[in-house]
Amino acid sequence: MTTSTANNQSDAYKWLVLALAAFTFTFVVAIPQMSLPVMFEEISADLSLSLVQVGWIWGFGSVMGILVGLIGGPVGDRFGPRRTLAVACLLIGIAGAARGLSNGFAMLAITMLITGFALWLIPMNIHKTCGIWFPKAQLGMANGVVSVGMALGFLSGSILAATVFSPLLGGWRNVLFVYGAVAILFGMIWWFSTENAWDESRRVNQTITYRKAIGHVMRLRSLWVLCIATAGVSGCVNGLLGFLPLYLRDRGWEPAIAAGTLASFHAASMLFAIPIALFSDRIGNRRGVLITAMLMIGIGTGLLGFAGGGLIFLAVLLAGVTRDGFMATSMTAIIEVKGIGPRFAGSAAGLAMSAMGVSNVLAPPIGNWLAKFGTGLPFLFWASLVFSGIVAHLLLPHRDRQGYTGQRS
Repeated sequence: MTTSTANNQSDAYKWLVLALAAFTFTFVVAIPQMSLPVMFEEISADLSLSLVQVGWIWGFGSVMGILVGLIGGPVGDRFGPRRTLAVACLLIGIAGAARGLSNGFAMLAITMLITGFALWLIPMNIHKTCGIWFPKAQLGMANGVVSVGMALGFLSGSILAATVFSPLLGGWRNVLFVYGAVAILFGMIWWFSTENAWDESRRVNQTITYRKAIGHVMRLRSLWVLCIATAGVSGCVNGLLGFLPLYLRDRGWEPAIAAGTLASFHAASMLFAIPIALFSDRIGNRRGVLITAMLMIGIGTGLLGFAGGGLIFLAVLLAGVTRDGFMATSMTAIIEVKGIGPRFAGSAAGLAMSAMGVSNVLAPPIGNWLAKFGTGLPFLFWASLVFSGIVAHLLLPHRDRQGYTGQRS
């Protein structure tokens, strides 16, 4: 086989890898995750959960992200994302299905913790996979595609879980059993897929120790700013998505309309994820795109604290339109930070995931608790998390901003 033929086959195969990565986000991460908020009414009635307990359950899925973010990235850097993703999918399948056996708050919380441990291994290694297979000129696009996969799953889960899957399968427990089987299938596909030749050679010839990887990424100031900003947006969106269906139903909205409003958030996000990522590739300035996206998310979320009627729908669209585009651009910017690249992409993304884990755990229960002082306060609190990330970007010295402009080197 000639070198040209091998390169052509590798170039074609990377698109299959990208499709597998995107659908892993869809079927293993996003659909199961976003099915929970719209099934919380059914779950809380079955298990006698309070609103605050629902907030903790929603947040518990992110607790392990704090730890996994610090170890999962270096694991992917050391053993490769293919093996790491295969094992993570298998664990999600087993632990995720076990949630359907819960008989109360304690057991559901424990199984959410275990599921979260495996689930948080996936995003950092999906984005590392994009960094390995795609050159810098296509990296934003690749991360945009996998983000669309995530948004498609969020949209499908929010629309179908409570109104189609649960009635069809006989309740929320059986829904979680089916999701577990699908995750196991994806784990098998990843296990038998092909490793990127460059990454396999690099790992064999140049081992990266945990201490070296974490020590290296933690010294990068611009990476920390990106972590803070990403964590603020993630905590905001996580709190909003878990609370919004219950909030709208409490205001007298029909369950189908409440679920449709949540779905509109994901639909808008899915439609604009790739255009935003491609735009950041074209203009070569990730920072400007990120700040603009955060402004829209923060303003839209804050407006929900005051809006009523049709304005709620418009605020949800404003908050949702840049959500996945922001995540795609943020992960691209993280890989492009000077000193990161594909070699330390897993560790850098893992650090961001760890920060997101802290925010995702604390934001939902704190916001839900604030609801007793005023139903609009949770949205204002979550919006403030986003604006803290904007402030972090603006305070970064100019010399450090150049590390994530996205300019071609």
